[in-house]
Amino acid sequence: MRTSFRGMLLAFLIFYSGLLAGQERKLPIDTTVVTEHSVTVNGERFSYKAETGTQPVWDEMGNPTAALHYTYYTRNDVKDRAARPLLISFNGGPGSGSVWMHLAYTGPRVLRIDDEGYPVQPYGVKENPFSVLDVTDIVYVNPANTGYSRTIPEMGKEVDREKFFGINADVKYLAEWLNTFVTRHNRWNSPKYIIGESYGGTRVMGLSLALQNQQWMYLNGVIMVSPADYKVIRVGGPVSSAMNLPYYTAAAWYQKALPPALQQKDLLDILPESEDFTVNTLIPAIAKGGFIADAERDAVAEKMSYYSGLSKKEILQHNLDVPTSYFWKALLRDRSGYTIGRLDSRYLGIDKSLTGNRPDYNSELTSWLHSFTPAINYYLQEELKFKTDIKYNMFGPVRPWNNENDDTRDNLRQAMAQNPYLNVLIQSGYYDGATTYFNAKYTMWQLDPSGKMQDRMSFKAYRSGHMMYLRREDLKTANEHIRQFIESSFL
Repeated sequence: MRTSFRGMLLAFLIFYSGLLAGQERKLPIDTTVVTEHSVTVNGERFSYKAETGTQPVWDEMGNPTAALHYTYYTRNDVKDRAARPLLISFNGGPGSGSVWMHLAYTGPRVLRIDDEGYPVQPYGVKENPFSVLDVTDIVYVNPANTGYSRTIPEMGKEVDREKFFGINADVKYLAEWLNTFVTRHNRWNSPKYIIGESYGGTRVMGLSLALQNQQWMYLNGVIMVSPADYKVIRVGGPVSSAMNLPYYTAAAWYQKALPPALQQKDLLDILPESEDFTVNTLIPAIAKGGFIADAERDAVAEKMSYYSGLSKKEILQHNLDVPTSYFWKALLRDRSGYTIGRLDSRYLGIDKSLTGNRPDYNSELTSWLHSFTPAINYYLQEELKFKTDIKYNMFGPVRPWNNENDDTRDNLRQAMAQNPYLNVLIQSGYYDGATTYFNAKYTMWQLDPSGKMQDRMSFKAYRSGHMMYLRREDLKTANEHIRQFIESSFL
């Protein structure tokens, strides 16, 4: 009797372990789910198809090395699909999923938030009356380890991280992946646009040339939303430091922290003053370093105080080089005691103590994660019917990230020089303290030193932050700017 029980137990354990092996939490490498929907955009009701799934990244031998999750929207009542534009959308990070622009900007569904972009409960999604799906099909791509996308290790080996997690590696494999996507969906004849937010701006600058010269895929437009240009930010020096001041002016104006002479004016009336001072006075002053004359240093600090809301003493203590992190902590320290947000300085935070050189946390990002995380999980699983136990990575494990040999800005310049049909649109929020609007404007200025292609570049700014589209007024306006950009650059 005992022997029989042991045999039964062994058989059960073998059977149960087999069940567990068959239930590993893995994402299908190549799969699609298609659903039908409708939306009203600009007063017009139309139906569309949503295809969500995974498509492999192939290595040189034709083996899958990653499965990228994507969502692809196509309007149904289109007679000539080849003539219809395709918008390819990336977010940034690096390491961020495509959730942000997908579920709050250009797509057919957006978050349930209030008109200024702040979370409301219960969380959820609603129709986007300003989506650009009326004029272009859209695909949202999650790079490796973001969203539901995952790398695939070879049997018995670890993933070769150098193939995915760096500026140039990222551009290379995504260009290959897009070639496959465009081929599978028969979109080679379509006018094509790529849009990238934050680090996604770096990504699409690099992709513009990689698609053109490695995949022979020519674009009609590149759209950069709050772009991170590493040739400007994080490099230090007079230009990198001074370029923050116009953002300080905008954020301080919003928080009513400027002197009355500026505060009583409209934002757009005072920013040109701050920009002019930055370019013509502040950059040369910081460039002089410790050899600047005392009288000049004092006068520059006085004006910086006037345009930033910080005290002259604080500015002198920083040798005219005030870090953004200090600004977020200090602007309201002696006023309300709140910190202000990094990505959107309209948001307020509460630190443990008033002292210190940087906020304890990013108040705006914490708020956004509250509303975006439940919404994207609900939307993909329940409305688009993509069922999986895989966790949706709002921010995935992609570090260490290789930032070396970043030539992406010049890549875009070269792509534009070779392709006379390639146009550029840059969009930024005035209250973005991470990738500031003036840095984005500077990127545009530096993109083509010859000045021969400036008529193919445009810059738009909005009274909101990094994700300007969270504010309803800017959601409408910014989408209209994309719509106009697309319609004017291929018709």
